[in-house]
Amino acid sequence: MRNSSGPSRHWLPHLIMLLSLCFTATAFAQENANGESQATAIHPETEASTETAPQPEFDSLVKELTRGSLPARAQIAKKLAALNDERVARVISALQQGTLYATKDENPLVAIADEAGQYTNAISGEKITGDIEELKRVPINNSMRSQLRTLLAQLNLTHNDANVRLEAVNRMIADGVDEDSISLLQELQKTEANDGVRKAIESAVALFNLHSDEQQLRLDAIEVLKGSLQQEVRTALSEVASNESDEKVKVHAQLAIKAIDSSIAKYRLAENIFFGLSLGSVLLLSAIGLSITFGVMGVINMAHGELMMIGAYVTWVVQQLFPNQIAYSLAIAIPAAFIVAGLVGIAIERGVIRFLYGRPLETLLATFGISLILQQAARSIFSPLNRAVELPVWMSGSLQINPVLSITYNRLYILIFGLLVFFALLVILKKTTLGLKVRAVSQNRAMARAVGVRANWVDAMTFGLGSGIAGIAGVALSQLTNVGPNLGQAYIIDSFMVVVFGGVGNLWGTLVGAMGLGIINKFLEPYAGAVLAKVLVLVLLILFIQKRPKGIFPQKGRAAAD
Repeated sequence: MRNSSGPSRHWLPHLIMLLSLCFTATAFAQENANGESQATAIHPETEASTETAPQPEFDSLVKELTRGSLPARAQIAKKLAALNDERVARVISALQQGTLYATKDENPLVAIADEAGQYTNAISGEKITGDIEELKRVPINNSMRSQLRTLLAQLNLTHNDANVRLEAVNRMIADGVDEDSISLLQELQKTEANDGVRKAIESAVALFNLHSDEQQLRLDAIEVLKGSLQQEVRTALSEVASNESDEKVKVHAQLAIKAIDSSIAKYRLAENIFFGLSLGSVLLLSAIGLSITFGVMGVINMAHGELMMIGAYVTWVVQQLFPNQIAYSLAIAIPAAFIVAGLVGIAIERGVIRFLYGRPLETLLATFGISLILQQAARSIFSPLNRAVELPVWMSGSLQINPVLSITYNRLYILIFGLLVFFALLVILKKTTLGLKVRAVSQNRAMARAVGVRANWVDAMTFGLGSGIAGIAGVALSQLTNVGPNLGQAYIIDSFMVVVFGGVGNLWGTLVGAMGLGIINKFLEPYAGAVLAKVLVLVLLILFIQKRPKGIFPQKGRAAAD
């Protein structure tokens, strides 16, 4: 028998299932929408907020930052720093640097000034083209300026650039780590991937723990800090070593200070060696050309310094001809200075010196007169005023290895350049026909003429080569000092000292002599001063020549016989 309710039992379950599915889908959609809105609120860096969305709180805090007392302004700056807005760092930086301006209205216009004197709206970022006379600088004091530096450091702790993060941590160490920043540093310490930044964070946390009430925390902090070279760390450890009541902590602090002082002394030694080599490279460039001419021809060239001056002036002229190519000016100035100074040297040899061979005193007087003529010519052409040669960007600044050791790029490049010139000249003298003839004439002039070597031509080319290298030395000196008519006079005596100390006519002796005198001079300067150090070097050189009159590497052949 058929049941009358059969059809309804057939479609009723399907209806219930359909309603259930619709309800579930609706609930899921609502939950998903809520989750997305929460995610957007929590993570403003998601796709929905890639552009800076209008934040009324940011706008009101920036306007409020321009009003009220200085303590209230500092509190507003802290609230502003807590916002997740990329504009915050720019506003706080402008306030700290004194470039934040505002009007005195109830609804003030807040502006940021740049180096060119242009103003932009601190909130919208748009340029302000209207009347700016009503804009007044937002005042701060030194205490607030220090607080703003700390706030900027905290904002930069999460920067993508590791150097910015490192600078931020070092700034916090310099200003002092407080309760507001220690928790942030401890969190970042767990995730920091850069070794240098991580070590800086460890030092910052250790400095904070140095004032803990727990003995073990202070001991652990001292263990971490004994490897740091920052002045703030040593100062903090010195305070602990002087004022700490716990004897164990006090002893550990004293041992840490000794370890830091030992490391500082090693890096100071390395710094003195570098500066000595840097001075040696300048002496090498100035003496290497003199070593060739003096060794081959026996000519005491007192105009060698003026040939360096010519190379320096060529560098300045090149920069004047190509003012927009400063980065490449040295690449043009080096061959130009070599050619110009070399041609002047050949003219001096052909016009004067070739008539005075074998008479060293006459060559000394003649070249001294030539040096005076060249100096006066420089005064007449370029005026007696010094000329400043612009340093290329890639030679500016310094390489900061650690807080106590930095290497200036210009001296580093000059050191490398001096060694390159030395080895290039060594290859010329050892591997080329000109070098073979130069060595032959220097060792036995009569025998070289007997086998067909044109000694007069070799003399001219050798003097031109030495003069050209002096011109290159002038290019290097122009990167260290101003260019003037008396530039070469400061280096001519040092050049002769290097040549005599290393051995007349010996390139390896010139290299060893230049570097040795440079290092000795730099180690004497801290104790005796710059002038007395040179006097002591000269006295030591005289005593050395008494024992070895021909220098470290005496020359063989004709020069040795003479």
